[in-house]
Amino acid sequence: MHINATLLGQVIIVLAIIMAVLGYYLGKRKTQMPVLTSVIGFFSALLPPLALIFLIVLLVKNDVQASADS
Repeated sequence: MHINATLLGQVIIVLAIIMAVLGYYLGKRKTQMPVLTSVIGFFSALLPPLALIFLIVLLVKNDVQASADS
């Protein structure tokens, strides 16, 4: 079975973009630094099992309480 390197690269880039968006969305609810969470999600997509673990950890984490100022 041959794996086309171009197709593999495209799949990883699409997965990285999806992970960045999901990381930002979950980061807004679950952390105080959603941009950093998004960047970590983007780079975790280079190793898909790590990306899956990252998403599971974010999903299990408790929501951050909204401050009274905002």
